[in-house]
Amino acid sequence: MPHAPTRALNSLVTSGWNRLARVYNTPLVQRVAYQPPQDEIIDQLRRAGIRRIADVGCGTGILASRIQQELAPEVVYGCDASVGMLRQAKARSPEVNWINRRAEDLGLPDGAVDAVVSTHAFHFFDHAAALAEFHRILAPDGMLAIVLNNPRSRFARLLQPQPIQHVAYFPSPAEMRLLVENSGFRVTEQRPVRRPLPDALVPDVVTVARRI
Repeated sequence: MPHAPTRALNSLVTSGWNRLARVYNTPLVQRVAYQPPQDEIIDQLRRAGIRRIADVGCGTGILASRIQQELAPEVVYGCDASVGMLRQAKARSPEVNWINRRAEDLGLPDGAVDAVVSTHAFHFFDHAAALAEFHRILAPDGMLAIVLNNPRSRFARLLQPQPIQHVAYFPSPAEMRLLVENSGFRVTEQRPVRRPLPDALVPDVVTVARRI
């Protein structure tokens, strides 16, 4: 399978996360920043009765491990480009299938999963290439659920200078919807993540879609 293109400085981003793996894993960071979107994803999967799941940009594997423990699905893949992150993940759960691959080239068979989920990682991906790969590995009518900081402004692109866009880009909710729909999905839900904090402080949005 040919390798899909990625953003410039992708290796720099990956090496940075290799070094930050231990900080990322601390209980305070997880509880404040990452637990609410993970709760949202697990709720979506539980309500849909999903049995085969890929968590892309899985980091240290907290969400993938929670999915395995709380939902007992048929199979869970935890995919990340950072070796440092996956080292932590593998120590967390031997039951998850950990994969050291990029989002744009996951190496799974066509239609291998019924859901692809990703929390706070999509901004580092090549959006079009990653969505095409998600579409490929999803079974027909499979679920896509992505949580991302989506600045709610029509000036979102202007707020992210070109040098930053080469490393990471945070699309607005409207941009996110268009990206997903143009990649062969039907958006079924899009709303702010439920948090005990004002939306302005953490402007993350969950976008849920189905593969057409």
